[in-house]
Amino acid sequence: MLLAMVIRDARIEDWPAIWSFFQPIVEAGETYCYPRDLSSGEAKARWLAPPPSRSVVALDASGVAGTARMYPNQSGPGSHVASASFMVDPSRAGTGIGRMLGEYVLERARASGFRAMQFNAVVETNAPAVALWRSLGFEILATVPEAFAHPRVGDVGLHVMYRRL
Repeated sequence: MLLAMVIRDARIEDWPAIWSFFQPIVEAGETYCYPRDLSSGEAKARWLAPPPSRSVVALDASGVAGTARMYPNQSGPGSHVASASFMVDPSRAGTGIGRMLGEYVLERARASGFRAMQFNAVVETNAPAVALWRSLGFEILATVPEAFAHPRVGDVGLHVMYRRL
C-alpha cells in the first residue's frame, strides 16, 4: 500500500539515493542492457541526462523509492514516439511504485505531445515488468530471440513493447 507518495522531477542531489538501488540492480545484470560495472558517474550521466530526456523520482516518507526516465525513442522523424526506463528500490518491490511511475510517465508523455511509447528491450524473464506494462496497455510487438545474456538462465529474448497515447 502506498502512503503519501509524491512524484517530482529528479534533482542532482537525488543521485546518491537513486544510485543506492540503481547500482545493485544493474550489477545483477538481469533486467537492463547496461554494463554491469557501470560507474556512478556514467550511470548519472545516462539517467539524469539533459532535455529532451526527463527524469523523475517517487518519494515517500523514507525518501527516494523509485525513479523513471522519459525521452524520445528516436531523433528527428521518430521523435514523436517516447521511450522510458524505470527502477524501483527492490526493498519496495510489489508496493505499486512501478505502476504509479508508469501511469505518471504515460500521462507526462501524452501531455508533452508524444503520440506513442515504445520500450525497445524488456527482458522476457522480467515477469513483473512484462505484466505491469501489459496491464497499462502495452503490447508485445516482437521478441528478439536470445538478445539478452541473462547471468542465471542464459540467453533470453528482449521484447519490443508499444502503446499508443
